[in-house]
Amino acid sequence: MEKSIHTKLNDIQISLKAPKNQFNKFGKYKYRSAEDILEAIKPYLEKHNLTLTISENTCELGGYLFLDSTATLYDSETNQEVKVIASAGINPERKGMDIAQSFGSSSSYAKKYALGNMFLLDDTKDADATSNPKKVSKTVKATKKKMTKEVLDLMVDAIGKGKAEHVKERMEDYTMTKVQRDILNKRLS
Repeated sequence: MEKSIHTKLNDIQISLKAPKNQFNKFGKYKYRSAEDILEAIKPYLEKHNLTLTISENTCELGGYLFLDSTATLYDSETNQEVKVIASAGINPERKGMDIAQSFGSSSSYAKKYALGNMFLLDDTKDADATSNPKKVSKTVKATKKKMTKEVLDLMVDAIGKGKAEHVKERMEDYTMTKVQRDILNKRLS
């Protein structure tokens, strides 16, 4: 029997390791880039016969420019796909950057978060990245990702496949509405 794209994605979410190989000298912390995630995912794409594409759109909302990055995972065996979208604001007047650099920075940010959300990567700062534990606590709160419908659906699917413990661990990585939390808690009970 063919595995569904959700089963394959769940296998990847559980196994994928995308180490934080980059270092921010100013903030003195390690982080991972979108390129690090893409490099880490390639063997899994080959193993599961999947294709990953990333597309971007710009839009204006309330006088502000945004860049939407859409990560699409496509399964050629089942013709199924999973899409995750992340957005980043664009400031064309960002100090020290020309317009291309500003768009590039927003593109990198949105792409990284779309991939992180799809593959359930934890993007909080490591506790050993700084000597000030209070600073880490504030950073962790600020970097929680917003629960999307796609991520919620993937978590519900994972619970149904016996991966409840993994979902419990990942729930803390997301800010979610009471309804989303209730849905997951009901499935976990």
